[in-house]
Amino acid sequence: MVQFRFLGILMAVAIRTKKPLDLHLAPWVWKQLSCMPLAGADLEEVDLLTYRTLQGILHLENSGITADNFHVMIPLDSFMAHSADGRLVPVVPRGQNISLTFSNRTEYVEKALDYRLHEMDSQADAVREGMSTIIPVPLLSLLTAQQLEQLVCGLPEVSVEMLKKLVRYRDITESHQLIRWFWQSLEEFTNEERVLFLRFVSGRSRLPSNPADISQKFQIIKVDRVRRHSVRFFLSFFK
Repeated sequence: MVQFRFLGILMAVAIRTKKPLDLHLAPWVWKQLSCMPLAGADLEEVDLLTYRTLQGILHLENSGITADNFHVMIPLDSFMAHSADGRLVPVVPRGQNISLTFSNRTEYVEKALDYRLHEMDSQADAVREGMSTIIPVPLLSLLTAQQLEQLVCGLPEVSVEMLKKLVRYRDITESHQLIRWFWQSLEEFTNEERVLFLRFVSGRSRLPSNPADISQKFQIIKVDRVRRHSVRFFLSFFK
């Protein structure tokens, strides 16, 4: 829990300093941090097998499964389910002592789904507690999950158009042939390669969603090399 709280502190620092973190978290984590309700579709997105298993138990129409052969066809005999870390746990108190039957399968699916959707509530609370040491956490409920993720993580894609807003030219103009070749090369890069370029010139892997939040830019500087009868340029990080 201490580590989850520290993660919340890091997230809040990223928001306050406008220096995004390269985090890859499930969408429902951001929904929990934004106090948005979770639904079956959220479980389906991260654990398709469990979701389909629960739906298969619930919807037995045209399956040939009846009360008589339910225990033969369904490999579960109590109110137990697999948690996110693979453990077999009761979905209700003393669930290991409650038999799963054809008639109470709807209740079982509801309880199992509710358990899976909320089994990490304490961890999410610890993250929010960490965030609360730096930013007013109640305001997070005003954001959507996507908006919160962008505040913490910035943009996953590093576009050439965004990079053009972060550059300063010194002794060279944007219309110079070398500059045109430079941007053309970046456009041919994959996003992963542009992330490496961004890390090279700025030390960061993500950009804020709002260009106005970027206070540091990189420079393209012209360097004359008379002996080689050419004009070259180099990049430098400009604070």
